[in-house]
Amino acid sequence: MQRTNYYLFDWMDFDPQLSKDESLWKAYDTTMVKAVDGDIVITVPYQKQVLQEDMQADNNVERKSFPLLLRAYGDSIVRLFTSMAGDEMKEESDMLCMAENLKPEPLTVSFSDNLYSVYDAKGRLRAEIDIQPVKKEWWSGLLPEPQPTIRLTVFPDGNKEKGVELSDDHFSPPRYDALPIGFCMTEGKADRATMSFKCDPDECFVGTGERFRKMDLSGQTFFLKNQDGQGVNNRRAYKNIPFFMSSRKYGVFYHTSDYCRLSLADHSTRSVQFRNDRATIDAFIIGGETPERILFHYRQLTGFPPMLPLWSFGIWMSRMTYFSAEEVEEICQRLRVEQYPCDVIHLDTGWFRTDWLCEWKFNPERFPDPEGFIKRLADNGYKVSLWQLPYVANGAEQIAEAKENNYIGPLLKEQASEGSNFSTLDYAGTIDFTYDKATEWYKGLLRNLLNMGVKCIKTDFGENIHMEATYHSMTPQQLNNIYALLYQKAAYDVTKEVTGDGIVWARAAWAGCQRYPLHWGGDSESSWAGLAGSLKGGLHFGLSGFAFWSHDVPGFHSTPDFMNSVIDPKVYVRWTQFGVFSSHMRYHGTHKREPWYYPTVSDIVKKWWKLRYRLMPYILEESRVATETGYPVLQALLLHHPDDRTCWHIDDEYYFGRSFLVAPVINSSDRRDIYLPEGEWVNFFSKEHFHGPIWLKDVNVPLDEMPVFCRPGTVIPVYEPEVKSTDDIDFNNVTTITI
Repeated sequence: MQRTNYYLFDWMDFDPQLSKDESLWKAYDTTMVKAVDGDIVITVPYQKQVLQEDMQADNNVERKSFPLLLRAYGDSIVRLFTSMAGDEMKEESDMLCMAENLKPEPLTVSFSDNLYSVYDAKGRLRAEIDIQPVKKEWWSGLLPEPQPTIRLTVFPDGNKEKGVELSDDHFSPPRYDALPIGFCMTEGKADRATMSFKCDPDECFVGTGERFRKMDLSGQTFFLKNQDGQGVNNRRAYKNIPFFMSSRKYGVFYHTSDYCRLSLADHSTRSVQFRNDRATIDAFIIGGETPERILFHYRQLTGFPPMLPLWSFGIWMSRMTYFSAEEVEEICQRLRVEQYPCDVIHLDTGWFRTDWLCEWKFNPERFPDPEGFIKRLADNGYKVSLWQLPYVANGAEQIAEAKENNYIGPLLKEQASEGSNFSTLDYAGTIDFTYDKATEWYKGLLRNLLNMGVKCIKTDFGENIHMEATYHSMTPQQLNNIYALLYQKAAYDVTKEVTGDGIVWARAAWAGCQRYPLHWGGDSESSWAGLAGSLKGGLHFGLSGFAFWSHDVPGFHSTPDFMNSVIDPKVYVRWTQFGVFSSHMRYHGTHKREPWYYPTVSDIVKKWWKLRYRLMPYILEESRVATETGYPVLQALLLHHPDDRTCWHIDDEYYFGRSFLVAPVINSSDRRDIYLPEGEWVNFFSKEHFHGPIWLKDVNVPLDEMPVFCRPGTVIPVYEPEVKSTDDIDFNNVTTITI
């Protein structure tokens, strides 16, 4: 049997070599719809399909029936749940953190003219199930008789103009491109399931995590499996989020940590398709009048980001890596002498006994007095951040203890399996955060450092775990995606406990990680392509429920020499400008990042650093808004202009908070096109006025300038006195400027 591009072998990924042990089951027309304790239970029969390209019912096989549950939450969310694997719908999970005011709304059902109508207690229509008989007249016996199928439309916010309808997508009844609901069985066990929704030809999609792609994701399929992205210009992603938003003003959150796939009008341009590698589908259909309200309702399900400490919004200085207390103090003092404001000094891989060998202890020779070292830095206005990772290496001081107490998942074989991505060091195992004792042990390692005065832990890695290990309460396949959430929660909680400030600096993410900020964009190339890819990733990340996001200024690694190539000073300046208008701003990378190593542009850089601190009151105000609404700090234009189709395709401009429209320069020519949406605009720096919608073509932007726009009359809170760090800011002296 040859592999084809038909639905059976393509989307559901049947293996022709194993097909005799595999079967596909398609949902047919419902046999019963009833209200049970406020939920709607739809009995859905499934029939096994003949194993061929033309999907016909195998009439020699009995049907199987599984319930499809509908539950409404508040005014804007309807949940669809079905499992062929015996799972039960739960109100609690590591991903869910439902707002106190988000309660299930009791549903009732009525039947008339072959149509079941589902209403909430306010009388609003929330779903319809159509059981109209299939018309057969046009077939004339030339093709197999069409089979009745489930026809369900959800109205998440009660707006009948915004129905989200299951898709029965086919060329002819035997040849399907998408099933409304279906599942597969292998060797008699249900092992993967699919659900599809209809989409419009011109529908746009955004979100799905930190996606280094164009703004409109239509026509793409994503394998939602966290992995080391190794850059920001490829398909891989550190942060996959099983959530998307549509230009039709709805969103869908798939409540799972399993490996899964999401096709956004790709396998078929008529359908949005989801496939879970477990035979359970748990989908929250989310409505809202605007994209911001959809994100707000998503956060009501999975949690709101908390506010971060003031000092975190200052500038962070780092590189890979500093190797001694003397080196760090020299750099910190020079920043002060040369009047570069800065709040955080980050120590990356080199503060251990051996570089990269994470033992959660300072090297006693190079950092002989860590408490005194941290205290001296604090007295000079600096907070200390430390790198580490969630793996224990062979040779680490803690390896015997970790193995003896099962704090790391015991390997089923000694060597790491091919593709585990643990080649840098011989990491013996992954800390098992599904085991409470392992989590407390890890917190203890961090508590020792935090008690010394450390303020933040960089929770690096976490996208990959040892897949050949056993874990306390999850299979590796279930754990891999959600591992980042468990890891970051542990570090965040102990940091808040000891220091009073809840914060981490994290790379990986899954749904719910927005509750444990903040996250940065990973190992970008220090180039124009790296800058452009970083911005794309940050915009989609903000459209996936996250408020705070940063990136390595001016890119992480050099080219062509990964470690040592000198960075283009223009890239350094343009990335600095982007950093000033980001929620957080950290310099980091494989080569020297301090501004005095770029003397031709250091004066320009200092000007922009001082602007960052001048804008600190505005940054704080917009950050607080981002913790209470659906807004991120870095906002795609579509959040403010959802009816402007152009904005669904712009990925090189953004709003910084609600007032600044920012158009960073992402090329060496110092020129760019700028789109200004409808209304009046003023250039923040030059005060030049424009009337939108308008494209400003081939605008010349000198290196020390950046296009930033506001609405006329906008009031911006600022702090005018120069400071060396946020410790010096007296908020009684905040003033305002009117644009």
